[in-house]
Amino acid sequence: MSKSLAASKKLMQNYLAELLTEESDEQAAAKVELANKQKLDNLLQQASVLNEVDDSKLDVITSVKSENKTHDKIVEKPPEPSEKVKVKDELVQDTSEIMTQKSQAEFVVKAEKDYRKGSFQAMFFDVAGLTIAVPLIELGGIHNVDKTTPLMGKPEWFKGVMLHREEKINVVDTALWVMPEKCNESLLNALEYQYIIMLNNSQWGLMAENLIDTVTLEQDEVKWLEGSGKRPWLAGLVKERMCALLDVESLIHMLEEGANIHR
Repeated sequence: MSKSLAASKKLMQNYLAELLTEESDEQAAAKVELANKQKLDNLLQQASVLNEVDDSKLDVITSVKSENKTHDKIVEKPPEPSEKVKVKDELVQDTSEIMTQKSQAEFVVKAEKDYRKGSFQAMFFDVAGLTIAVPLIELGGIHNVDKTTPLMGKPEWFKGVMLHREEKINVVDTALWVMPEKCNESLLNALEYQYIIMLNNSQWGLMAENLIDTVTLEQDEVKWLEGSGKRPWLAGLVKERMCALLDVESLIHMLEEGANIHR
């Protein structure tokens, strides 16, 4: 392995090692969500108490306001609402806001990936000495590298379009996408791409040098990164192999936007 490849591999491994020890933004968001849920429960309890205690007072205030509309000369100014009524209005606003957050959280749970339940299989491949994993359930196929046709106005990592049985495949130079700042001429010339790893049912494919193996992983063998956050392309880290597990759907979205790993 050349010095350039070794340096790039070390850089990426250090990057992944830092992710294993840091608390992700998504984990912090989960804590905030839990706090919001607790706040919601408290607010609902308070609102319930207000309903029981103040319904009679609200009826009185409503009657006085109605009476004032027909007897303006007798009562020039309606009485001010009680402080508890104001608090109740504020509770309604706060509760609505938190309910929206709660609904969003429930949607995220419903959209949970199938491979987040029990054991799952992942395929490992490497690029420039770096190992990358993709959930087998989100693997769209594997093709041999063939001639690609470059397109004008595309990012540098866009290798071009490859035809496979009349199907157009958007080919990604994986090294340029993952570590653009390290891809000098020497490193690029040393790459020996052999395969195209198709991403789910999309037209996007990642170039790979070698196919390593397919392994069954348990949930606790992966450090999961919840939500999108700063690294939407990263579903988690396979601890033992110290490699990235791709979030395929998010990666497809980034590629369609023309964004690289740094967005």
